[in-house]
This record gives sequence, C-alpha cells and structure tokens, in this order.
Amino acid sequence: MRNYLRLAAAIVVGVSLSAGTAEACTTILVTKGASSDGSIFVSHSDDGIGDSRIMFVPAADHPGGSVRHVYYDAVSMGFKPEWGGTFTKRYVGTDRGPDYVDPAAPQSIPIGEIPQVAHTYAFIDGNYGVINEKQLAIGECTDEAKVETQPESGKRIFYSAELSRVALERCSNARDAITLMGELIAEYGYYGTAETLLVADTSEGWVMEMCSYDENGTDGVWVAKKVPDGQVFVAANCLRIREVDPSDPDMMYSSNLFDVAKAKGWWDPSKNPKMDWAKTFGTGEGLHPYAALRRIWRIMSRLSPSSDFSPWVKNTFTTTYPFSITPDSKLDVPDVMSLHRDHYEGTLFDLTKNPAGGPFGSPQRWRGDYDYNKGLIPGTRLRGAWERPISIYFCAFVYVNQIRASLPDCIGGVSWMGLDEPYNCCLVPLYAGVTNISESYKTADMSNFEWGTSMWWAFNFVNNWIELKYSYAIQDVIAKQSEIEETFYSSRQAVEAEALALYQTSQPDAAAFLTQNSKDCADTVNKAWWTLAATLIAKYADGFINTPDSMGKRVGYPSWWLKQNGYRSGPVKYSKYKPKVPEQIKETQPTVVDEPMKTESPRHGL
Repeated sequence: MRNYLRLAAAIVVGVSLSAGTAEACTTILVTKGASSDGSIFVSHSDDGIGDSRIMFVPAADHPGGSVRHVYYDAVSMGFKPEWGGTFTKRYVGTDRGPDYVDPAAPQSIPIGEIPQVAHTYAFIDGNYGVINEKQLAIGECTDEAKVETQPESGKRIFYSAELSRVALERCSNARDAITLMGELIAEYGYYGTAETLLVADTSEGWVMEMCSYDENGTDGVWVAKKVPDGQVFVAANCLRIREVDPSDPDMMYSSNLFDVAKAKGWWDPSKNPKMDWAKTFGTGEGLHPYAALRRIWRIMSRLSPSSDFSPWVKNTFTTTYPFSITPDSKLDVPDVMSLHRDHYEGTLFDLTKNPAGGPFGSPQRWRGDYDYNKGLIPGTRLRGAWERPISIYFCAFVYVNQIRASLPDCIGGVSWMGLDEPYNCCLVPLYAGVTNISESYKTADMSNFEWGTSMWWAFNFVNNWIELKYSYAIQDVIAKQSEIEETFYSSRQAVEAEALALYQTSQPDAAAFLTQNSKDCADTVNKAWWTLAATLIAKYADGFINTPDSMGKRVGYPSWWLKQNGYRSGPVKYSKYKPKVPEQIKETQPTVVDEPMKTESPRHGL
C-alpha cells in the first residue's frame, strides 16, 4: 500500500502497471511468547496518500438471501472514478455503517457481490481492516508480483483490503479468516498487487501472502505460514514466505499453487523439489535495492543484536534474514511502536546525521519523479536513491494491535492508533469493544485543511511545521508525545479493571465505558496537538526561538553548515570579494524521457 503514484506515472507514459514498484508499509507480528505479558501484537504503518481516516463499522444482522456488496479498493491500483468514491474517501455509501455515509460525494459502485451471512461483527476500519470485536487483528504491506491484474466485474473482484474486511466481519480466529479469504480468492478472483496480510487471534499469528498469476485469470494464488510462538515476524514490501512444505501442519496454500507454478514455467520440481514462493511468484524489492530489506534488517537487528545481522546482502532474494526470529528481550506496546519510529538513528544509515537533512538534521528526504522510474519506462535506469526509513513522512496512520486471551474480547483487544508519521505521532488506545469512535478520526481530507477538528491534520500540520527547525522543534513534539503516551500506558490497568467489573454485571455498560474512554483519549490528543501546533507557530517564527522569557533568541546555523555554504566568504571588510558558494553538481536528466513525469500529489507514496 499505496500505488496511486504508479497509476499516475503509467497514465503519463503509457506503460503497464505490472511493471511498477511498491515500497510502502511495514508490518510486524509479535507472538505471545515473545511479549512481556502474553499479548500478541500486530502492527502496521499505512504509508501513502489518499484516505487517512479511521472509521467504525458496526455489527449488523442481515435477512436471509441478502448479498454482501464488494467494492473496488483504490489502494490496489490507484483511484478509479468509475467505481465511485473520491481520491480521499475510500468508500462512500451505507453498507459500512453511518461513518461512511456522505450524500454529497459520489457513491461507491459495487464491483461484485457475494452471499451475505446472518450476522457480521463490528470492526475498526482503515484502508484495510484493523481489528474486530472478537480480537481478530490484521496488518498489511504491499509486495510485487510477476503479474498484477486489473479489477473486472465477474472475473476479479477482490483485493486484500476488501478480503480483510470480509474476514473481520465473519471470523473470530486466524485460521478461519485465512481459509475464508482463500476461498473468496478461488471463487471470485483476485486483482492488484501482491500482498502480505498478518492475521492473528488470541492464541496464534499467521502470515498470508497472495497475488494474481494471469492477466485473464479468474482466481489467484496464496500461501500462509504460522509464526512460531516466541518469535517475531516483519515484512516491508517484499514477499517473505520462502519454501512451501506440504508436510508442514503450520502452512496453508491455495489448491492450485503448484499446478499454476509449473504451468507458467516458474517452477521446475525436478530441479527444486520445494517451491520458493517468493522467487516463484514475486520480483523481490521494488523501488530500489534495500528499499525493503534495509527495514527488515533494522528491525531484526534491533530485536536481536546478538544475531549480528548484516545490512548487506547478495541480491533481492537473499536468505540472510530468516522468516522470523526470537528477540533478545520480550516486547511491550512501546517497544513495538519504537520499531516503527526509526530513521536508522545511530547506524551507518542515520538520516538525521547526513548533510542532506539540512542544517537542523531532518530525516525527511522528499521524493521526486526521478525516484519512481525503475521499471515504469522502458530503457530507464536508477540514477540514485535515498535510504527508505521505517518512519516516513507520507504515512497515513500507524497502529499496534494488542490482543489478550486473559481478558474478555471487548477489553483484551486494543488498537493503539497513531495518525500520520510514526516518529512524531501520539498513540491513542482504541478498544475492540467500542460502539463508536471519536469524530476527530473521521475527517482527514488531504485537499481541505481543517484547523481544530481533524486529528490527522493536527499531526500533519505539526510534522510539516517542525521542518523549519527540526532538531529543536522535534524535542517539543517528543516531550508532548511521551507525556501523553506514558499517561495512557500507566492508566490502562485501572481502566481495564473498571471495565472488567462492569463486564461481569453488564456487558453493554462495559462497552459504553470503553467507548467513552477511547473517545476521551482521542479528544485529549486532538486538543493537545492543536495546542502544540499553535505553540510551535509562535515559538519558531522568523527563524528565532521565542519563549515567554526569551523572545527572539538567535540560534542561527551549525558551524559545519556555515562552513559548507559560504558564510566565511561573506562581507567582513570593505574590499572587493567574490562570494563563495558550494560547488554545484551539474544536474542531469534522471530519465530518458523528454518531460518529467507529473504526479497526482507532491506528498506521495507508492
């Protein structure tokens, strides 16, 4: 997730989307034996532009013989107006409850339908399903496959995002969810990019990967593997399941998997008895070397320093990084979130210690059209690349789903939700048993700035504003982030004890209590971040640092930056002088095309 830019580039240059790249989203699964309290964690950073809203889909009863409409997912192949909705509204209609109703916007048009079930569970929804009331949780990242197909009514109506929603509506455990999604792929077809979905319940966690294999196909292929208890799995935009072993009870796969691989000539069992799923159906990393593997290395090296993982690999299909690892120390929510808040600080690749970060050490590397040419235009080649950090500026939202068998579902499931970039956001507890969520989650139109109401805009505004003086202003952000998150963490025991007491006498009262607590926490963060935004506007105005007891404090630039940028050759005496400017590298055309590609937004992800 996300492929809007690929769509824009393909339209401009007239090439197949199947040649594109995918390099957004990082997702982690921590089994209960690897956590400090027996929780299972499923985390996901949803990197990209489009719809950044978090919504609530209520439980519902359905009459016999009714149908469940299936809708196109713009996170697959880009926004397509023929399927309704808007670029910033993934779905508009009544099928997903009142949060998605908008009479003024183009209504979403079903791409197909499946038989409905009698009852569907409530769940938290983003660009993919997040967690349902039964503590079934999902994480996601986009991968590249040899074949990526377009949606087509009657032939290919499902992408991973809509599959995740159906699973959350109908299932209470991971195995059933995987089985259901596999059956839907077989019967109704799969379109779009390859995908990794992490699927977990209160006892186990699985990795499910899927893709198309034929431009005219009416199904798809998939494989799933259980993460061993006591271990942690990470994916970051390349297929991660390797050997498919039919004798392994902890693997599942589509019934057509081996036949398709042989028929396509992608796998010869006489040479390789065990199929390598990633090599057979995938193309490895997308945007550039290490766009995915650097993130996998970083997370694994932080989880297990004793393993001494190398950051260097031979090629995109390396086996240097195992499917899953045992961490040196057990993890809690802040530990998992810390992995998402990473710019390679303290390593060779530290983005805050590079001159490209400017005088104030910003880790941001704004992307240009030249960063998205690999494979899109015949004859182009990659002329350069930035390191792709785990925490990136075009993140829509990030969450850490916490699942606990020790508590009733409505209390045990918590989605720790943060909006915009992981490093700078503030996590808010959102319980699986809520019956509604704060309005501040539900407004995030990137084309329409909203002061005060939208939590996403609060974070996005602050994250852009601090670029004025990053190394100074980020300290204000981290201080507020730490203050609020520590309060939320420390208060959970008391909150959950009260909820449990209510649950034992009245489940509706417990749900109402958790709903109000989740809303109060969200509203507290929304208010705090807009207050922080106003504070930062005044504090860093005009290049100064302004505080009530010290207005107009001059901090200037660091000495290394002054030296590099001609400060010492300035007018220090009354004589002729020649201003010295840094040597400019002659700009060369980054692609073989005559005109630079135009994109849909200056703030973009794939």
